[in-house]
Amino acid sequence: MNTGKTVFSQIMSFLPLDEFRKCVQRYRGNFKVRQFSCFDQFLCMAFAQLTYRESLRDIEACLRSMSNKLYHMGIRSNNISRSTLADANENRDWRIYADFAQVLIRRARQLYINDDFGIDLDNTVYALDSSTIDLCLTLFPWARFRKNKAAIKLHTLIDLRGNIPVFIEITDGKVHDVNILDILIPEAGSFYIMDRGYIDFARLFLIHLYRAFFVVRAKKNFKYCRLYSQTVDKSTGLRCDQTIVVTGVESSKDYPEKLRPIKYYDVETDKLFVFITNNFTLPPLVIAQLYKYRWQVELFFKWIKQHLRIKTFFGTSENAVKTQVWIAVSIYVLIAIIKKQSKIEKSLYTILQILSITVFEKLDILQVLTNIDCNPQTDNNNNQLLLFNL
Repeated sequence: MNTGKTVFSQIMSFLPLDEFRKCVQRYRGNFKVRQFSCFDQFLCMAFAQLTYRESLRDIEACLRSMSNKLYHMGIRSNNISRSTLADANENRDWRIYADFAQVLIRRARQLYINDDFGIDLDNTVYALDSSTIDLCLTLFPWARFRKNKAAIKLHTLIDLRGNIPVFIEITDGKVHDVNILDILIPEAGSFYIMDRGYIDFARLFLIHLYRAFFVVRAKKNFKYCRLYSQTVDKSTGLRCDQTIVVTGVESSKDYPEKLRPIKYYDVETDKLFVFITNNFTLPPLVIAQLYKYRWQVELFFKWIKQHLRIKTFFGTSENAVKTQVWIAVSIYVLIAIIKKQSKIEKSLYTILQILSITVFEKLDILQVLTNIDCNPQTDNNNNQLLLFNL
């Protein structure tokens, strides 16, 4: 049992500290630092994410009220001040925490590699999308989006097995979604599910050349020439399964190979969807189902916006914002690792809610998360010798 450790300390024990030190050394994060190390900074920011702190003053007040427990939480600095944390977020390279998040992501993907996401498919399936976070232009001038508005975009690629984010790019709001395909390196044999905002035939052809597959929703002005059609079962919602070539002046040059459009009618929404793919082997209904699971990335954005602190920022610089986002992603992935390694059936939301009110308790984390009676007196009563025979 871990009766001598706080729940927060037990959560952090799942972190690979050797890998964290490598990330710090890579960017000289602790150079000329005497007291408040990068790991102290990470722990304070992790505490803020786990307990829903709203500001630096909020973090300072809560940690100072529990100053006698900071050492047991792993925080070596006993006097946490908001100015110290603000300076750390401002000046310490955000890439330290981005690299460390990637370490956690690799571990999480190995744990979830055999999970079923709803379709019996051996290939890795990714969903790509972006989410915009509005900011105040006066406070965040580096993130100018429109004339009187600032914003950042989280461009995210998630692995549908476990809904683990494997790629995140943080840009200002002006960067168009399709530009992210320029820095994304496709994996051969994998599927990339995207909305119609990512249609660019030159970039899609590059995915094809990498021997990867894409499923993307077609735009209304999509021009093509049908070569032949396959028969489909219209009772399933399918309307057609065709083989085509693109006929647009520029698009025909950008994508000279054949494509496969699939039309699907959704009874619930009364909409006709047209999906384009370069895969000619999967059944057409599976292609339509793959696009349906693209909504998992939307649910990921909704989850982290509601349950982690990435809409209210503790600093206004680009470095501070990226630091906070990457630590938030690290906490999301860390909770997913704890859930899988500990074989906990509860949802990530429920786990986070429980941990948020028990971080200072000295209880076994498994007992806390599995609803087992964790009163040590109950465990010892049966073995306690009686002083008097009454």
